Amino acid sequence: MHADHAPIFRVRTPLLALALVLSAGAASAQWMWVDAQGHKVYSDTPPPATVADKDVLKRPGAPAVSPGTEAAEATQNQAAASKPAPDVPPGRDDQLEARKKQAEAAEAAKRRAEQEQVAKARAENCERAKRAKATLASGVRIATTNAKGEREIMDDQARATEGKRLDQIVASDCGPMPAAR
Repeated sequence: MHADHAPIFRVRTPLLALALVLSAGAASAQWMWVDAQGHKVYSDTPPPATVADKDVLKRPGAPAVSPGTEAAEATQNQAAASKPAPDVPPGRDDQLEARKKQAEAAEAAKRRAEQEQVAKARAENCERAKRAKATLASGVRIATTNAKGEREIMDDQARATEGKRLDQIVASDCGPMPAAR
């Protein structure tokens, strides 16, 4: 070699080595499968749809699987599938548990809504009873309508009876909420 060509070889050699390394990576991006006749097929494209997934020995980016290790892996996978996962107790269904929790949450929300309605009705009854009691205690003449549709003024006995009824309403609806049954 001539001394004038030495710098060119120094530049070409690393470039050639880099090109070889890159082309080796592209060659490893191949598919490998066993065809219907039992022959190994290598290709840059995926196998046809007629090739079973178990017959695909290598996919791009995945390590090659030899036929001998395929059987061992299948046996291991079957053994692992037959054993329950260590963190999940046997007989536990996560979807069932999730549905159960949803149903419990919906039931709790329904109970809260019913309790809120009862509390609102009690507060309204309490307020009405207090206003009626205050009107009754004021001494103002109060008229009522009887069964015939006639207007009657309350006498002292009717006022006392109505006062007792209002006292019962105030006692039941204005106090703390009774315990749930």
